[in-house]
Formats: sequence, C-alpha cells, structure tokens
Amino acid sequence: MQVSARAEYAVRIALALASDYPDTRSAGSIAAVQSLPRKFAEVILSDLRRADLVHSVRGIEGGYRLARPPEAIAVAEVLRAADGPLAEVRGKRPESTSYEGAAANLPRLWIAGRAAVRSVFDEVTLAQALSGEFPLHIRELAADADAWLPR
Repeated sequence: MQVSARAEYAVRIALALASDYPDTRSAGSIAAVQSLPRKFAEVILSDLRRADLVHSVRGIEGGYRLARPPEAIAVAEVLRAADGPLAEVRGKRPESTSYEGAAANLPRLWIAGRAAVRSVFDEVTLAQALSGEFPLHIRELAADADAWLPR
C-alpha cells in the first residue's frame, strides 16, 4: 500500500481538527502547524468538505471543524476523500479485473489485499489515531518486528 502525500496531509489535517473538536480552526493555523502551504491545506479541506467530513464556518470566529465527532470518522474515509478508493489495479477496482491463463486467480488476490487494507483503515477512527489506542488486531500488526522492515 502506498499513501500519497495528499492523503497523508489529509489525515494530518483531519487529526489537527480532531484534536480541537468541536472547535474550529483556520486553514492558516492548520497549515502552519502541519508545515503546509496554506493554499494546499485549503484544497485538502475542500476535499474533506465535499466528502462531508468537515464543515466550514464563516465569520470572524470561522474556520473548519469536523462534521462528526472524531470517534465517528474512520481514517479510511479521509483517505478516500483525498485519493479515492483504497485499492486499485491500474486505475480499476479489483473486482473489475479479469485475466486469462496463469493469471486467472489474480482478482481474488487483489480483493484480499483490499480487504486487508480495509481491515486496518476502516477500523481505526480519528480519535483512535489521535490517542494511539488502536484496536487489538492493529496493535498486534504494528508490534510485529517484520512489519517495521522495509520490503
């Protein structure tokens, strides 16, 4: 799995908003804390707003806030808002692939890979990512020494 810079920043921005929930934060303050250009932060905040994960508030006390409590937003929702589906094969959804001959079983492998990714990112909320209190199976995955090896 590869997380794009856009998706990484989207999660970081969502976590910044989660840390202040239910208060609002300006795009400028979020950008400064995350070391992002303000315009880039605004583009990501627009993505999150279109996905109904963030609300914008006008006025002197305006800014952005999460549309739901951090406990009710999965990290996968933020990733999808920034980059689209969690797993694709050359721009297609895994279930849309088909192959002949020796590669005939690859769609099942692609589906299993997507299921594995979902079992992590759909299961972790912004509140859990903020606190580090992950579900047991996520903690076990991260505790495996092999998981930390670059391969």
